[in-house]
Amino acid sequence: MRTEPPAPAGTAPARLLLFQLVSPALPVGAFSYSEGLEVLVQQGRISSAEALHSWLAAELQRGALCVEAAALAPLQQAMAAEQWNAVLDLDGWLLALREAPEVRAQQRQMGRSLTQLLGELGWRLPTDAGQEPATPATPARGLAWPAAWAWAGHCLGVPSTDLVQAYLYAWVASQISAAVRLVPIGPTQGQGLQLRLAPLLAQRAAELEHTDPRTLWSGGVGAGLAQLGHTELYSRLFRS
Repeated sequence: MRTEPPAPAGTAPARLLLFQLVSPALPVGAFSYSEGLEVLVQQGRISSAEALHSWLAAELQRGALCVEAAALAPLQQAMAAEQWNAVLDLDGWLLALREAPEVRAQQRQMGRSLTQLLGELGWRLPTDAGQEPATPATPARGLAWPAAWAWAGHCLGVPSTDLVQAYLYAWVASQISAAVRLVPIGPTQGQGLQLRLAPLLAQRAAELEHTDPRTLWSGGVGAGLAQLGHTELYSRLFRS
């Protein structure tokens, strides 16, 4: 089932629509997750802006985030060709790469929120995407966060180059926002970090856009362990 975008978005510049995706006002709940950062701060492993910079740079170079970013272009291509079995297969594979149940729950929740938002704006996922029909016994599967992001890019007509950059940027911005509250670092330091990471972010986006995600592996062992340890924290501000 082909989904036609509403007319207003179809006439807007793709870059302008992309800003809406990376806006902190996007109601997907990203602000409530730290993805293991809370554990690292409580352990004293990240206690300064410089330590945070090293951590974020390592994740941009070797983390599971890179596999997800590389999957965006193939996901968009499969969606354009209405190959929903391929979309769901890649979506499930990406979700399985995440070790921590909390992070998998995060990916599902954020993906569900984004696809629901897009549906209410006029872009409903087709039945072949596992969205409908659903019953209490067999709930709709929907899409996890990376595939939902690709669906948003497909609906809004955002090129894969811009979509990959925005995916990496949004992740970095979310992590810095969490660090401002956790480390803590000041908002000026946070903005400085975003600027320092911009060249690496652009470089990785250019590399990952043309990389087969199934040829990549995640070296984010420390991130995975931190995410798994989140449930054992005595007190928590974040959900992951």
